[in-house]
Amino acid sequence: MLTGVGENSVSGELAARLYAESEAAAYGIPASEFAGLLAEVWRKCAPDRGQAEFLKTLRVKDLALAQACARGNEKAWDCFLTCYREKLYVAAKTMTRDEVKGRELADWLYAELYGTRVAEGGRRISKLESFGGRGSLEGWLKTILAQEYVNRFRRQRKFVAFDDALEVPGQADAGDPSLAAKQMALEAATDAALAALGEEERFLLAAYFLDERTLAEVGRMLGAHESTVSRRLEKITGRLRRDIVGRLSKSGIAKRKAEEILELDVRDLGVNVREKLAQERRA
Repeated sequence: MLTGVGENSVSGELAARLYAESEAAAYGIPASEFAGLLAEVWRKCAPDRGQAEFLKTLRVKDLALAQACARGNEKAWDCFLTCYREKLYVAAKTMTRDEVKGRELADWLYAELYGTRVAEGGRRISKLESFGGRGSLEGWLKTILAQEYVNRFRRQRKFVAFDDALEVPGQADAGDPSLAAKQMALEAATDAALAALGEEERFLLAAYFLDERTLAEVGRMLGAHESTVSRRLEKITGRLRRDIVGRLSKSGIAKRKAEEILELDVRDLGVNVREKLAQERRA
């Protein structure tokens, strides 16, 4: 939990500027407390980096909104619901491809954000407390949705082996596997393809797709021009796509079908890529 308690080592000028940019005052968060939050994020996430350089990359408006919501500020919740409620329902429906399941997934996230557990003193424990502003709040929320969707899918399929799924009578043959088999094959192929990438290549994917940083922001982090970053990302994603198709083909799926899986099931590729990158970051 980001408590804002502890050594406040952010310089006064920088803290004041970020506090003004964050609009935290509108949610009743004092300047000194927000400076403490910034210092804590830096200590937890990047103590080996220059503090000022790191803090300038944070999405401070998103950070202030998330922390204010976690504390139960009504104005912050009104702003949050206005900005994200519909977006998250659309995202959940897109992931599940089902109106009812999508709403159920989004409602699960809202419950987690509001807080289903209560700490000592009656304070609700909100998932928003863990948001540190390193990427956009919208991207962070969609990543949580994607992770929960994948976890639910895995729980439903955990007793079904991939080979067995391919051989279910009356469903499909090896050239036209069932939906469950395709999703399981895509999951395994994506994990393997990502594992084969270099550390810097995975960092580029995580920074751009998971944290939703701009090409310019990624370029500044790597000391490269944004056009160079764009070309590298295009090259990496192209190679990743070819590798996944190749691995799907080796698993017994015809190459044409493997290519169709990526064309028609882009949602699942995105979910698996983000899930794998998020797992590596937590490790």
